[in-house]
This record gives sequence, structure tokens and C-alpha cells, in this order.
Amino acid sequence: MSLSLGTGPFGKAPAGAFNFDLSGSAPPHRIYFADFLPRVRAVVDGHPILDTTRGKLLYETGIMPRLYAPLEDFDPAVLSRTDHTTHCPFKGDASYWSLSVNGSSRENAVWAYESPLTEAAWLEGYASLYPEQADDWWVEDERTPGHLRDPFHRIDVLPSSRRVRVTAGDDTLADTDRAMLLFETGLPPVAYVPRADVCAAIGPAEKRTSCPYKGEARYWTVGGVADAAWSYDYPRPESTGIAGHLAFDPERVAVQIG
Repeated sequence: MSLSLGTGPFGKAPAGAFNFDLSGSAPPHRIYFADFLPRVRAVVDGHPILDTTRGKLLYETGIMPRLYAPLEDFDPAVLSRTDHTTHCPFKGDASYWSLSVNGSSRENAVWAYESPLTEAAWLEGYASLYPEQADDWWVEDERTPGHLRDPFHRIDVLPSSRRVRVTAGDDTLADTDRAMLLFETGLPPVAYVPRADVCAAIGPAEKRTSCPYKGEARYWTVGGVADAAWSYDYPRPESTGIAGHLAFDPERVAVQIG
């Protein structure tokens, strides 16, 4: 789902070809530190503990990109250094700080490599916050999940006449030649089927998920299979073509795209 996951160029199984041999001189674990230009704020109990326009995204092989910001862009009044440390063979030893906001404490929520390894010297002066330790994240004035949208991550939604069949055992749940195919960086294509082409009973499920690239998803029981499908009623602008369509979980049902 980014440069560093799935089939991305810094992922563990890159889909493309390089002009160097990964088994030779190129490091098997690759790190990339890139500017993230929007203003980012992290809020805990109504208090902005981070406010930066100098963010960076750190990409590492097989790891979701992490936001780093200059340590001075964190509110020093809510930080307290702890004795906790960790070691990364690619970055060095990390120091940690806990957050204390309005009487609420979040232990070892912020970390920094104060004396990073030479290969990662650009990390000096930067710190990162575990996304789940903030109550709210804002990118400019848009509230977003803690997993920030990666500038190198792309979504394309295209109408397709390829036949899509969804089955559960001997039962056909959906059959269409007018699906919307969603192509997302580093992931296989996903077919979104018009509800009218679902030929099994559909009932609401309790499960909900959030995607920073597509929006809020609600889940459905289809043909008696719990959480068999999901939909985005109000997807993000780049995904409007999937609104009202159902995508099926290939781990629960069989999805064939012709």
C-alpha cells in the first residue's frame, strides 16, 4: 500500500525490476526519508501536542510509512522523558517520551533517534508519535485517521466489462459485466459490483473500517456469509466511482475477475 509495502519498490517483494541486484551490494532493508508538505496536527484530549509544517515520512522495507517531525514542533509541556529505549539495526538507539495531558498519561508515546547511525544521520532532531496515541489527527483542516495518506500511493477506479463472478461453494452471490475495478498501489485489483447485480440476500453487518484513501466502509452479510462484502456510501473524491457498489472479501468467498 505504499513505496515500502506489498509490491512497492521498497517492499519485500517488489513487482518491478531494478538496475541493481538486491542480493548483491544493495541493502535488503531499504530506508527513504521524504518531505511531507501539508500541515499536520495531533490532538490528545483536545490539546494539540504536535503542530508541524516540517513533517517527513520515513519509508522502511515492509513497514507502513511513519511521520517524523522536528522535536521542537511537539509541545514540550506535555512531554516527559522516560528510561525506555529500543534498538534498530538500521537507525540506532531510540529514546522515548511519555505524554501527559489534562491528567491523562500515554506512556512511551513519542520516540527519537538522538544519535542515529551514520546511514540514518538525517533522523537527528526528528521525533515520531505512535498514531494510535493521538485522539485526532488533522492534515491541514481535514480530520484523518492516524495512518496519513502517502503521496506515492495512488487509486484509479475504472469501469470494466470484464466478467466478475462471486461464489460461495455452489452458490452464486454476484455476476456482472459492469463492475468498477479499483487499482490501488501495491495491491491486486478489487472489483466493486453494482448492488443490482448481487443475486443473494444482503443484510447489514456490524463491522466498520476506515481507509485514509477511500473513506469509511460498512460491511454486509451476503448469502448467509458474514462480513462477505463491504461498501463505501460516501467515498473520498478519488474513489467516487465505487459509491454504492459492493466489494467481496476473497478470504470469505471466491471472486473471479475475467
